[in-house]
Amino acid sequence: MTTVNAPIRYPDVASPKVMTARAWVLVVLNFVLPGSAQVLAGSRRLGRFGLSCTLGLVGLAIVAGLVYLIWPQVIFSIFTNEWSLWAVQILLIAYAVLWVILALDTLRLVRLVRTRPKARGWIAAFTTVLLVLFAGGAGYGAYLVNVTRDTVASIFAVQANAEPPVDGRYNILLLGGDAGADRDGLRPDSITVVSIEADTGRATMIGVPRDLQQVPFPEGSPLIGSDYDENGTGVYDCGSECQISFLYPRVEAYDQDLYPNAEAEGSSPGVEATKDAVEGALGITIQYYVLIDMQGFAQLIDALGGVDINVTERLPIGGDENLEQVEGWIEPGLQHMDGTTALWYARSRHSTSDYDRMSRQRELQTAILTQFQPANVLSKFQGIAQAGADVVKTDVPQSTLAYFLDLALKTKDLPIDNVELVPPLIDPEDPDWATVRQSVTDALVLSSSKTQ
Repeated sequence: MTTVNAPIRYPDVASPKVMTARAWVLVVLNFVLPGSAQVLAGSRRLGRFGLSCTLGLVGLAIVAGLVYLIWPQVIFSIFTNEWSLWAVQILLIAYAVLWVILALDTLRLVRLVRTRPKARGWIAAFTTVLLVLFAGGAGYGAYLVNVTRDTVASIFAVQANAEPPVDGRYNILLLGGDAGADRDGLRPDSITVVSIEADTGRATMIGVPRDLQQVPFPEGSPLIGSDYDENGTGVYDCGSECQISFLYPRVEAYDQDLYPNAEAEGSSPGVEATKDAVEGALGITIQYYVLIDMQGFAQLIDALGGVDINVTERLPIGGDENLEQVEGWIEPGLQHMDGTTALWYARSRHSTSDYDRMSRQRELQTAILTQFQPANVLSKFQGIAQAGADVVKTDVPQSTLAYFLDLALKTKDLPIDNVELVPPLIDPEDPDWATVRQSVTDALVLSSSKTQ
């Protein structure tokens, strides 16, 4: 035993001054490098084990940070894979238990009864605070990992196959579901296709009017020759009740057998029918869908901490077409909106047209994508995860989450282009499909040219 270590391991127990100084040294050492207090003054085997675990965890954190800077998709893969999340959770729980053991053992080693009476309470309190911070922090981290795993499992498809990009793009159907109290079932209140370049992340949002009619079905669709193709022309044409937004509730209510494999693939018959109709209308392939329940949309915005929107015209909250019984107004100017206000901004229909609503919905979607930073999301993670699990459904496979998270970070830093298929360009009741498809093609070509 060296003279340097002797005062720590073999102190003068008769001196309260020495024992008090030793106690503070051991408590601080356990805080700075868990396990070191045991190496110096207690069980060296326990201390070496604690040091090994501590240094190993610190090393893993450093490596993870470096990998994130160089190749973030690897880290995304770990935190979107169920088995990896299980491993991380077990690791955090195990370290939390180890830290409790080391902290309690350190408190035993300091021999409080031999320290100065006035210092005993402070030493015990300091040790307890550190115990709560470290062990509690590790435990809370394990809890968040569990929330992540449950959220991923509840939202994203497990068995769905990963789809390749088509013409270098992923086209994702974004549906805003409106399941109001005055409606039977859910009906898409907003229909958008988000077309993303697979290499660069540059995105184009294509707004599809919900009242679009005479929609042609793509080749091979089960809707061709069905009751939705009354004239046998491959077109959804049966009058005013054949708006594209009506496909979802009708197929869900009466014709789920048209898409027998939809549920197993993480989708639903109504979504698949809508996807077919949008593909036929725009002349593009849609790989995935995301359905957001607008009734829970406000909860998600609140979990994110609100959203900033530059309002260009005064909009009513509530009321009817005569602007009676209006509950309030969204005033022009830059507004930081909570969930309820943002929902009304997206849905307010009185005093403006349905196509104005489409534009506002796209504006809100763009704002959500571009305004929220990873740090902001992490700080509110639990609420966001809960809100997401309640209001979002998708057939994006879990196996592709890491890739799409990486792609989303690229998208966030680039301008987002918008195409609105509305009058005067398009007449929703009698669309010129050549004009529709050419408009979409031109927009995507223009978007691609901006990233070259």
